[in-house]
Amino acid sequence: MNLLRILRHPRAAVVAHDLVVVALAWLAAGWFIQRTGPTGIIETLPLFAELFLILLVQGLVLWSTGLYKGLWRFASFPDLWNIARAATFGTILIISALTFFYGSNVSQVLGPVLIYPAILFLGLGLPRMVYRFWKDSQLGGMRQPEGLQRVLVLGAGRSGALLERELRHRGASDVIGFLDDNDRLRGAQVRGIPVLGKISDLPRVGREVGADQAIIAMPSATNLQMQRVVEICELSGIEFRTLPTLNDLGNKATRIDDLKRVAIDDLLGREPVKLVWDSIRDGLAGKRVMITGGGGSIGSELCRQIARLNPVELIVVDNSEYALYRIDHELSSDFQDLIFYSVLGDICDSATVEKVVGEYRPDMIFHAAAYKHLPILQTQVREAFRNNVLGTMRLAEAAERHHVGTFVLISTDKAVNPANIMGATKRVAEMYCQNLSSSSQTRYITVRFGNVLNSNGSVVPLFKEQIAKGGPVTVTHPEISRYFMTISEASQLIMQAAVLGSGGEIYVLDMGEPVKITYLAEQLIRLSGKEPGKDIQIVYTGLRPGEKLFEELFHELEPYEQTEHEKIFLAQPRQANWNNLSSDLRAAELAVRRYDTRKLKDILLRLVPELAKTTISTRPGAPGVVSINRTR
Repeated sequence: MNLLRILRHPRAAVVAHDLVVVALAWLAAGWFIQRTGPTGIIETLPLFAELFLILLVQGLVLWSTGLYKGLWRFASFPDLWNIARAATFGTILIISALTFFYGSNVSQVLGPVLIYPAILFLGLGLPRMVYRFWKDSQLGGMRQPEGLQRVLVLGAGRSGALLERELRHRGASDVIGFLDDNDRLRGAQVRGIPVLGKISDLPRVGREVGADQAIIAMPSATNLQMQRVVEICELSGIEFRTLPTLNDLGNKATRIDDLKRVAIDDLLGREPVKLVWDSIRDGLAGKRVMITGGGGSIGSELCRQIARLNPVELIVVDNSEYALYRIDHELSSDFQDLIFYSVLGDICDSATVEKVVGEYRPDMIFHAAAYKHLPILQTQVREAFRNNVLGTMRLAEAAERHHVGTFVLISTDKAVNPANIMGATKRVAEMYCQNLSSSSQTRYITVRFGNVLNSNGSVVPLFKEQIAKGGPVTVTHPEISRYFMTISEASQLIMQAAVLGSGGEIYVLDMGEPVKITYLAEQLIRLSGKEPGKDIQIVYTGLRPGEKLFEELFHELEPYEQTEHEKIFLAQPRQANWNNLSSDLRAAELAVRRYDTRKLKDILLRLVPELAKTTISTRPGAPGVVSINRTR
C-alpha cells in the first residue's frame, strides 16, 4: 500500500522520467560512438552491462542536487544549472566506478562517457523548459476572474518570491511583475514573473501594465529606504501595501502574507532593535511580575512581551475598567497557559497598593501608571502630583516593605529639564526612587524615553482624526520636534534595561534623531491619499504653556555613558538631599488632601528649580516666559 502511494506521487513520475532519460542518454552515447568511432569498438563496448551501475550512480547524484524539490511548472535557470552540475559530477563518479570494475580496460567505455553528459543535459533540461513555457502560455491566455487585482511587487528578493507564492495560493491577486533596484535582476524572472524595472519606474510601469496595487516586499528596509519607496508609491497614484517588518515577522502571529497599509511607524522607525533575549528571559522567566497601568499603551505591550517569557505569574493593575477588560480579554485569548490576575485599582490608594503588593508578592514591578497629557496636566497640578509623585512614592515604599527585587519606574525625556507640570512631577518621582535605592535592597531603576507613536493621547491619533474630518491638521510650531519610538521598541528596551541595572540607575533609550512634527503631519496626510497644503491644510497654533520646541535626552549634571547594549545609555543621577525631599513630599501629601494647588506649585518649584527658569514661546517667533501661575 505504501509502495502504491509512493508510485502515485507526482515526483515519482519525475524521477522515473529522469531515470529513463539517463538510460537513453547512456545508450545514445554508446550508439553514437559505435557509429562514428573506429572499427571494432562495437564488439568491445559492454553498454548494457554497465546500465544498472549508471542508473544507480547518476540517480543518487540527481537526487542530492535538490532537483526534485522544485516543480516543473516553475523550472528556471537554477534548475538547468543543477542539471549541468549533476551531469558533470555524475560523469566523474561513473568514470571512477568503471575504473574500479574494469581497471585498465576502462578505455573501452570512455567514448560514451565523454558524450553522455551533453546528451543527459539536453534530455533533462529541454522537457522541463518546454513544459514551463507551455504552462505560462496557458495561464497568459486564460481570462482573469473578474475583480482580480493586478499587483506589482516592489522587491524581487526572497520576501517578494514568498509573497507571490502566497498571493497565488489565495487566488485573490494576479502578480504581473516585480520591481527591484538590483541591476543584476534586470530582465530576469522570479517564479516565472518578469522583473520590469527599478522601483523608481513604478509610475510608468504601473500605467503601462494597468496595475491596481503595489505591495512593498522589503521587510529589512531602513527608514530612509522606506521613505523613498513610499514617496514613489504616492507619486504613482496606485494603492499600496507593505509586508510586516522583520520585528513583526518574528512574532508567531504574523505571516508573510499579512499585508497592511503603510503606517507612520514604517516611515519614522529606525533599524530593528537587537535585544539580548537570553538575559531578558533569564531575568523575567519564572518571576512574579506586576505591571501598573497595564491597560495603557506601554503597559499593555509590556504585558504581551512579558507573557511570552513564561513568568510564573503576571499581575496587571489599572484604574480604568475598560482598559483592564481589554488587556484581560487579550491575555486570556492569546496566552491560555499564563497565570495572571487583573486588579482594578488606583495606585494613589494606599490600601489598594498595600493589598496588591502584599498579597501577590511580585519579584518585579514595572510602574507604567502615570498621567502624561501635557496641556491637561498644566491646569491639573493636584492630580498630576497625586498620581505621578505620591502614587509612585506609595508603590515604591510598598515594594521595599515587601522585599520586591526590582522596581522599574517608566519615566520620560520631559523630566530632563522640565518645562511643564508633567515633566516636573516625573522628575520628582525619579528623585524619590533614586534616593530610596541607596538605602534599600530593592533595585530601583529609572527608564526614560520620548514620545511613543500611536500611544493613547499622542499626536498621531489626533492627526488621523483631523485628517478624517478633512482638516486642518494643527501643529503648534513649524520647528517643533520630538523623539519618537514605537510601542514595541520602547517596551522591549524597558525589559532590557530592567535586567541590566543593579539599582539607582537612569537608563536613557536611544531614540535616534528627533522628528519634526510638521514632517509627521505631512507624512500622515500623504498616507491618507491626500496632498499637504492642497487637500489638507496644516495650521500652526502657537506653542502651548509648558511646551518646548525640542526635548533633551540628558541634563548637564547627568554625565552619561554607553552600556553593553547599543540602544541604552546610562545617566548618572543627580544627588538630592533625602531629608529635604522627604519633608517636601510629606508637606505635598497634606497639600493634596487640602487641595492646595498653590502650595503644590511652591513645592514643585523648590524640588525642580528648572521649572522656574524655562523660557518658551507662546506663539511662533515671539519669545516669552510662561509663568507657573498659568496652571491655576
